[in-house]
Amino acid sequence: MADLTGVTWRKSSRSQGANNCVEVAVAAENVSVRDTKNRDAGHFTATGSQWSAFLDAVKSSRFD
Repeated sequence: MADLTGVTWRKSSRSQGANNCVEVAVAAENVSVRDTKNRDAGHFTATGSQWSAFLDAVKSSRFD
């Protein structure tokens, strides 16, 4: 499990101030994601290459 001590969680700019989005933290070579409205529920962690592949798929509308 990634050590997230001292990481900065960033909320999506698309959340427009609401608590209905996700937060992302970068730690070493991993990226962790958690639910903004339920931060205590935990997070999932992906490698940098996994995260990059996911973002590419989102940007290409693969999940639409």
